[in-house]
Amino acid sequence: MRTVTRRPAHRPGPPHRAGPRPAPAGGLDTAVTEEIAELCAELLASLPRSDQRRRGAQYVRGLLATPGRKSIRNMAALLGGTGTEQSLHHFICHSTWDWTPVRRALAHRVTRAADPQAWVVRPLLIPKAGEHSAGVTRCTSPVDGQVRNAQRAVGVWTVTEQAGHPVNWRLHLPPAWLADGLRRRQAAIPEGLRPRSLSVHAVEACLELRAWGLAPRPVVLDTGEPDTVAALGLLRAAGLPFAARIGEQVSLTVADRALAGYDATPLPAGQIMRAARELRRPVTWLDGGAAAARRPCLVAAVRVRAACFPTAGAGRARPGGDLLLVGVGPAGPRWPAGLWLTDLPDAAAIVRYGGLTRRVDQDLAEITDRVGIRDYTGRTYGGWHRHVTLASAAHVIAAPPAAGMRTGRAS
Repeated sequence: MRTVTRRPAHRPGPPHRAGPRPAPAGGLDTAVTEEIAELCAELLASLPRSDQRRRGAQYVRGLLATPGRKSIRNMAALLGGTGTEQSLHHFICHSTWDWTPVRRALAHRVTRAADPQAWVVRPLLIPKAGEHSAGVTRCTSPVDGQVRNAQRAVGVWTVTEQAGHPVNWRLHLPPAWLADGLRRRQAAIPEGLRPRSLSVHAVEACLELRAWGLAPRPVVLDTGEPDTVAALGLLRAAGLPFAARIGEQVSLTVADRALAGYDATPLPAGQIMRAARELRRPVTWLDGGAAAARRPCLVAAVRVRAACFPTAGAGRARPGGDLLLVGVGPAGPRWPAGLWLTDLPDAAAIVRYGGLTRRVDQDLAEITDRVGIRDYTGRTYGGWHRHVTLASAAHVIAAPPAAGMRTGRAS
């Protein structure tokens, strides 16, 4: 592979706070253009035709250079050339190239550049004006509480304390969509797809990373879905450690001698943790926000069992199927701020892993949204997957050099 001279990987000031590099008006500078060519040569090597690889690199350039909404029409207007809009539309919406090898190459590249501490799963809500894009349904926005048409998706990110990168995606298809033959045909939804909850989608996306040969990392799930606990058994059976944020109403059984007087009656997780307030201990954690600082919090852990886990499981399951219920938050009457269920032995680690979800949310807002992760305007299922795959590739270029993402070439 041709060696490209890069700018220094270090810049003064706090890491990652410089934000994504803005593109010059109307285009990209030479160094960025070279980075795109080098990245796409690696990631798009699986595409069978040279014209497809050229279109892929062109699409990534459009995501990085186009101001405002990254629709195919807007990108084509910037990129110019007769027939650009039609060719890009076909390449994304109706072509047959497989996005899975591209994501696999991306995942290997970013993990070479920065060894992740965890794989973090976060949901993505994509508002839509109409009802015809694959998977669109009525959803409540977590931002303003309004009910609107939207697609629901979930992304898996490889994350360090300094940076995160999305490497795998799933688009949720409600049962009503999968049962409607006309809508399936119009959105080109493959026949083999069956209903999955968002939590199961998330877990399967993590298992796919393992199948790609990535070194296993703890899986951090913070999806807000009620069936998260039931999906965790798939991770345990695969030998992937996990930490999942859960709601106060999740039913668990106390299995900890430190809490005397409890039998096998399932209780809400919130009630169990309130009974464990005297077990709290202080932990200091690094807040990776705009002004990084070490902050104190209180952590308590109780051994519990979940009805959906076998009492003697396979894979990593410990005797008795015990898990840790962990309460985390600053001191005060509203403690705990969050509840986590994990099979990790160190409750204090939950504080660090919870911070990684904030790292993802920050990078999503500052980088991934800006390169158009929510801006696909087509209707097809495959088109959505191709778009978010190339937007994830654009994230590599848009990330600041200090994030360590753009130095992932094989030595």
